[in-house]
Amino acid sequence: MANEFTFRITTTRFDEDYAPSDSSRITTNFANLARGERRRENLHDALAMIDGRLNDLARTGNPAGDRYTAELDIVSVQLRFADEGDDQEFPLLEVLDIHILDRVTGERHQGIVGNNFSSYLRDYDFSVLLPSVQHTPGEFSVPEGFGDLHGKLFQHFLESSAYRERFVLPPVVCISVSTSRTYRRNGNRHPVLGAEYEQDAFSLTDEYFGKMGLQVRYFMPRGSVAPLAFYFRGDLLNDYTDLQLMATIATMETFQKIYRPEIYSATAAAGEVYRPSLESADFAPTGITYDRVERSQLASTQGRYADEHFVTPHRHVLTRWAARYPAPVR
Repeated sequence: MANEFTFRITTTRFDEDYAPSDSSRITTNFANLARGERRRENLHDALAMIDGRLNDLARTGNPAGDRYTAELDIVSVQLRFADEGDDQEFPLLEVLDIHILDRVTGERHQGIVGNNFSSYLRDYDFSVLLPSVQHTPGEFSVPEGFGDLHGKLFQHFLESSAYRERFVLPPVVCISVSTSRTYRRNGNRHPVLGAEYEQDAFSLTDEYFGKMGLQVRYFMPRGSVAPLAFYFRGDLLNDYTDLQLMATIATMETFQKIYRPEIYSATAAAGEVYRPSLESADFAPTGITYDRVERSQLASTQGRYADEHFVTPHRHVLTRWAARYPAPVR
């Protein structure tokens, strides 16, 4: 089973000079920012927002508020099939990896990998496979085994030598809360992650990440106006340092403010009970150009690409492999 395919990791620095390569997924949030006439301004402003928020969170020994800067790398993972032929290598997923530079000591600290998780196969599942299901009026249904292959491939990647040789800790995927769920504070408070919320029921995204072996908790950090969803494997509160968590919050909150300003740049903070909405007009735009409509359209395009170049040509191999692979361990 292990010899049917392997993984290859490449990295690209995400800075003001970043330009998406021909092989990079164009629905990723960082690629969306890096196109158009304002691409350099977009990148500069986004990186400045990340550093500003990081220093706002990391106040100890930081009187001028400029001690830390985040260094971001785009991690691209290619799945390579052992058998020769067309479509032998496929771009499985992309995430951001974070390092934190301490300007006072000169040290570079390893951050957490996983932010801005993006996947062709997830595009296929949500933009091609899910819409193909005939839904009963008033009821929502998903295809049998929805997300199973994606979840097993993700877990297999985390257990691969390619991942373990590169990353010491498991990833944390931080994304927006779901607009289809209601969240309530449970009274817990973490010194970095902030006030904890619980959802009224698992969303489809929660269940999808669950098949990837990831559990979820929701926290609203100090200075934030809405909780973030943290998907993790292991112990979110004890596996990572405060500085690592701060860098993850600063990075993902910045991206959320850019492409979901209705929620994360709202002028009023979430209360004890919170139902996020993208229909609100009470928010402060970041001024950074982000084409949300284009991103949605490209998700369908890239979902069809995954079908044509990954799911269909390798269906036999993938089905045989998945049938023998154990269910994700959370």
